[in-house]
Amino acid sequence: MYRRRRLAVLLLALLIVGGIVALVVWQPWRAMTDAASQPAGGASASATPAPTSSAAPSASTPTATPSPRVTSSADGDTGAQGDGDGESDGGTASDVAPCTTGDVTVTATTDKSSYGTGELPKLSITLVNDTDLPCLINVGTAAQTFEITSGSDTWWRSTDCQSEPSDQIVQLDAGKTVTSATPIVWDRTRSAVDTCDGDRQKALPGWYNLAVTIGGIGSVEPASFTLR
Repeated sequence: MYRRRRLAVLLLALLIVGGIVALVVWQPWRAMTDAASQPAGGASASATPAPTSSAAPSASTPTATPSPRVTSSADGDTGAQGDGDGESDGGTASDVAPCTTGDVTVTATTDKSSYGTGELPKLSITLVNDTDLPCLINVGTAAQTFEITSGSDTWWRSTDCQSEPSDQIVQLDAGKTVTSATPIVWDRTRSAVDTCDGDRQKALPGWYNLAVTIGGIGSVEPASFTLR
């Protein structure tokens, strides 16, 4: 009876030791842990992608509005004026040709034909476009010449003592007449480039002739007048 108990105890001890060894060798808990850590379907865990920052929209560059091109005539007082619509100041079309001698008739004019003692002649220019087309002409003071002669003797020339001459290109329309805006007054003295600031010889009574040039076109014939 005693021997059977000892055999039973020994057998139980062997079973316990064998179970412990089996647990140590198999380690079923590790398999469970590995299975739990493995993603479903055997796919490996992918790293979370880093957020991609989108570039801030750049401010649009405004398109510059082209400034309108401005066309202007040269500075200076108007050298001549029309009879209402005979000319256009500035802004002339680029395809309009310059006036030539055959296009325009230039006339020298005075306000009177005879001047008494102390009366000063007023000198002007008149020009007419004789063609059917407009043309361009310089009517500024830089393009005007007034010349007074007595026979072959030149008494006075407007350019001898001229100050600050200016250009003014205008369009002379077809068939239109233009005259000086402001007449030039002759002081009845002899002019010369070296006597502008000094005493000048007084003109004697007699006949005188006025010839003019404007824009390179001369008067057809002089205007005659007398000084008394």
